[in-house]
Parts: sequence; C-alpha cells; structure tokens
Amino acid sequence: MLSRIADSLFWVTRYMERTDSLLRVVRTNYILSFDVGNSGTYSWKDILSTFTSMDDETIKLNGENTAAALEYLIADPKNINAVRVLIVRARENARGVQDNITKEVWEQVNQLYHLINQPDLAKKLKGSKAIEILDLLTQNSLLFYGVTDSSMPRGQGWNFMNLGKYIERALLTIEIINSHFRKTNYELSNSQDILYWRNLLLSLSGYELYLKAYTSGKHSMNIVDHVIANKNFPRSIFYSIDRIKRYFDQVILDTQIEGCEGLQKQFGRLHSNVKFADFSNNSPEQLQQFLNTTRNDLVEFSKQLTHIYFSYA
Repeated sequence: MLSRIADSLFWVTRYMERTDSLLRVVRTNYILSFDVGNSGTYSWKDILSTFTSMDDETIKLNGENTAAALEYLIADPKNINAVRVLIVRARENARGVQDNITKEVWEQVNQLYHLINQPDLAKKLKGSKAIEILDLLTQNSLLFYGVTDSSMPRGQGWNFMNLGKYIERALLTIEIINSHFRKTNYELSNSQDILYWRNLLLSLSGYELYLKAYTSGKHSMNIVDHVIANKNFPRSIFYSIDRIKRYFDQVILDTQIEGCEGLQKQFGRLHSNVKFADFSNNSPEQLQQFLNTTRNDLVEFSKQLTHIYFSYA
C-alpha cells in the first residue's frame, strides 16, 4: 500500500474518533448543565481548555456561556478542533482514498459533512434545538463506526484505520481523565460521590458498565481501575493500547519496513507499563505521572509511526 493511502486512511479515523469523543463530552456536559442536582464541578471552561487552544482569559469569558461554547466547539471554523473542521478534514482524506474505502463509508462521511454544514447550524445551537443537533451528529458518528466495521475489508487499510482510531481514543481518554482528576489533585484515598464522576463516565460511555461492575469500594479507586485498566471497557486506556498493539503487530507482519522492529519494542514497553500499572498505594503523584508519561510515550510512538510508514520528515 502506498504511504499516501495509508496516511489518509490513518487520519480519516483519527479525525472521526476526535469528532466522536468531542460530541460525547459536549452532549454530556450540555445535558448535565440542566441538572440542578448535579454535584460535579466540570464546566465548559474545562472542555474549552481540553479541546481548544484558547488562552485562559478567553476561556474565562466564554466558559459560562453555553451558547457561545457550543458554537465554538461545534461550528466555529476558527477552532481547529471544532466538529465542523474535523469532519471537513476527515472528508478531505476520505475523498483522496475513495478506491480504498467502501461506498458506504464514503457516503456516511458525506452525510456528516452535509449535516455539519447546514446554513442555520449556528442559529440552532443557540436555541432550543441544540440537543437535537447534538443527538443527530452523535447518531451519525456512531453510524460511521457501524458502517466501517460492517463494510470495510480486513486488510492493510483496515489496520491503518484502526491504528489511527485507537491512538486517538487513547490520547483523548487520557486527556478527559486528567481533566477530571486534576480537580481532585489526583487524590485516590478520598472517595468522591458517584455524582462527581458521572460526567467523566458518561463522556466515555462507561456509566452503566461501571454501575454493574463496581458494587462496593471507594469510587475514586474504582474509577481508576475502570477507565485505565478494564479490559472489557472499549474506552479504557488499556483496551485502546491493547488494540493498537494488535493492529501494529499485523502491520509489521504485512510490511517489514526498516525501523519497525525497534518501534515494536518501544511500544511493547508502553503496553507493559499500562497492563501492569499498580495504583494500590493511593499515590496522587503516581497517577499523575502515569497519565502524563503514557500520553508522552503514545505521542512519541505516533510520531515515529508516521515517520516510518508515511515518510514524514
């Protein structure tokens, strides 16, 4: 497979995964913002800080304005991580590799493109139809995953698409976890009420699974186990890292490019560090260091991967 094709397939799913994650976080925060009994302290300021490059002063000005935050996060072309910008970039990459994706995948990306470019989108986000827009975009984002999974052939293209998807998912999960635990100073010994963690769990679509899997114990420690180490939770850090290993190992078998073996060993160390991470001593410093180190190692892996396989300088 040409490196140009592999590069575009890799980025189609990275942009779509970023879109899906942002939509989940925004929709969750929008709904919980109307819950008068919500004891959490997560706000639009936290989301703007995580998903945009706004400076602190601008975040402070926009962080209390739901309509302004929604427009900037969803529709503002000046925000490089706005849903509109991400979908446009995903479509540009998909258009260049139409011979390597199925008609169904291309049509679903186009469907999202037309939805996000409705002429009255910004107006709807400021009114009572905001939740309808968020639901429609979220549903079509889920359809992209279903169509891709059910129609794409399992070959090199599929492997590169999944590498992009799970690298992005792991990085975003780390960012979302960090933004919530930062507010508690990464303290694991203090058991926060489940309502505090509801925003985090709903943003990762892990609330129901958490309630079924953890019936006792301190919530803070249980949350760490759930979002970091739970092998059955599709958005835990370990689940994503494990899937990256699976698809990267397959890419190496199919290509045997110079430098890939060294990168495989490098990622093997990252995989082991996540798999065998132990937070039983309740150390705030350990959790914070683990999240930061894992993120940095994953970013470095992604850089080396793109250098080797996509010929980035």
